[in-house]
Amino acid sequence: MEKPTYYITTPIYYPSGKLHIGNAYTTIACDVMARYKRMRGYDVYYLTGADEHGQKIEKKAEKMGISPQKYVDDMAAYMQELWSLLEITNDQFIRTTSPGHKVAIQKIFEKLHEQGDIYLGEYEGWYSVEDEEFFTETQLEEVYRDDAGNMIGGMAPSGHEVELVKEESYFFKMSKYAERLEKFYEENPGFIQPESRRNEMLNNFIRPGLEDLAVSRTTFDWGVPVKSNPEHVVYVWIDALCNYITALGYESGDDGLFQKYWPADVHMIGKEIVRFHAIYWPIMLMALDLPLPKKILGHGWLVMKDGKMSKSKGNVVYPETVVDRYGLDALRYYLMREVPFGSDGVFTPEAFVDRTNYDLANDLGNLVNRTISMINKYFDGNLPDYTGHNNAFDESLESTVYENVKLYEANMEEMEFNKALRAVWTIISRTNKYIDETQPWVLAKDEAEREALGSVMVHLAENIRIIAILLKPYLTHGPKEVFRQMSVTDESLQTFDSILSYGSIRTAGKMINKPEPIYPRLDVEAEVSHIKDLMTPDTPEAEDEEADGAEKITIKDFDKVEIKVATVIHAEGIKKADKLLKIEVDLGSEKRQIVSGIREAYEPEDIVGKKVLVVTNLEPVKLRGELSQGMILTAEKGNHLTLISVPSGIENGSTVK
Repeated sequence: MEKPTYYITTPIYYPSGKLHIGNAYTTIACDVMARYKRMRGYDVYYLTGADEHGQKIEKKAEKMGISPQKYVDDMAAYMQELWSLLEITNDQFIRTTSPGHKVAIQKIFEKLHEQGDIYLGEYEGWYSVEDEEFFTETQLEEVYRDDAGNMIGGMAPSGHEVELVKEESYFFKMSKYAERLEKFYEENPGFIQPESRRNEMLNNFIRPGLEDLAVSRTTFDWGVPVKSNPEHVVYVWIDALCNYITALGYESGDDGLFQKYWPADVHMIGKEIVRFHAIYWPIMLMALDLPLPKKILGHGWLVMKDGKMSKSKGNVVYPETVVDRYGLDALRYYLMREVPFGSDGVFTPEAFVDRTNYDLANDLGNLVNRTISMINKYFDGNLPDYTGHNNAFDESLESTVYENVKLYEANMEEMEFNKALRAVWTIISRTNKYIDETQPWVLAKDEAEREALGSVMVHLAENIRIIAILLKPYLTHGPKEVFRQMSVTDESLQTFDSILSYGSIRTAGKMINKPEPIYPRLDVEAEVSHIKDLMTPDTPEAEDEEADGAEKITIKDFDKVEIKVATVIHAEGIKKADKLLKIEVDLGSEKRQIVSGIREAYEPEDIVGKKVLVVTNLEPVKLRGELSQGMILTAEKGNHLTLISVPSGIENGSTVK
């Protein structure tokens, strides 16, 4: 009998820097679902990958002195190594720079152009390079105006600056499909999950009127050229979104995978890109006359107490550092347990250590350890046969298992992973309570209770077997260790279907003589401190940039940097910018304005009169609408930031060599 198919995708990640545990959440969540569906007998195809084109990549590579291709090659290798470390079971890692994808994108673009869904025009609008997105004035978080009230810039909801861009562009007729898309929403109420995201799409974007979408650029080259007009490159929304079908061979001449797996069962994405997947992507598929995906799931973020992860805040945690010290299971469990469906989850070092200690080490680990120890003590490591439930405790225990397995299944189908894990821990808690209820140490003192004691042992072992099976999609090491220590070597007893016949457990021989802790307890104080030490801030001016490592430079590189002595003559805060100060400095021969992210350490009055070091040959930039003509040097350690002061006797304008 042919297996039912299941196609699941992550978004393709933009390789602008190292991925933190928040980025890893989506990939692990999809991996959990892929493992679960395989366990339930599905033919699963799991796709992830990298979105490798765009102006931001081009600028990043130029800054590093390498080609864009070299940069994305290195980042793709890093991503795939990370997914391997996290034991992600994806079937393909697609890259938008791959030849097959580029050819397919060109064919898709030309088809949409030829049938009139794409037309050539001119675009003028406010563009964020970091977000690779155009914004209308009303969509901006903040608008900057000159003294006459004219708009001169603004800040996107992400916090990035926008600039005015005017260029020739191809446009997609989004408005042509708006009514059809709204009707699809009505006929398929579960298409966007959670429901709040669906309401947001309707009320904020579709019903107010969809604007036509710019789908090409001419101001940079790093992208897929439009075949009929190579001065244009295909913009991100067609290039990136179509990966879900080009990965399956659409427009390749070999579309066997596409015919087998499309439409996708679920696109799992972060809530910040729901609009692109729930509006642009379905409309593109309608224009291509292709089936739409069955579900778009926009999950919440993993955030810190002080908001989104940011290196300058000192709150970024990288997955490889967690796995190296605490093991993969601890990370996978924490991420899946702490992010509620559709809402944000909060990471704290304290909560991570507590989850590892209380849930994994105490609740689960101690249950396994105690059970194996008792079977060794009372039955020389040999598990008695299952003889049914012999008392009210047995019956209650089995009922708890049946009820929570059903809950687990229902929650897994809805991808409510934290609730599914809660169901498993209900079984674990009930099993621990069962030990206290049946008091096997008392039964062992009475030979007449030998059969009752055996029944308790087999119930405990069977529950642990079932728990291990339910945890297999989440934990890649612990369940295997449970089966090994309990000597459950028959693979048919490690399948989900075997849960349906309670009491099926059989062992290949004696259990391990001395049970080993599956999840050792952590020293709370030491490990909380260690995790906090991992969260090292970057420079405030580069809040959203990821470190590229301590790249070596030559003396010629250093000679390019011009550092001069200056005196701070005025400083003030910037509206809606808690970390920024607008600072005027006297360089001797001139005065300059500098915007610096030091307000968390200094108030304006603290720095007026101080002599500081200024990098004076940086290209001027606008930050929150204010011109910044250099950078003031600081010293940083952990979360502590200090201005580098200069002796008062050194004249302003002196050059540091």
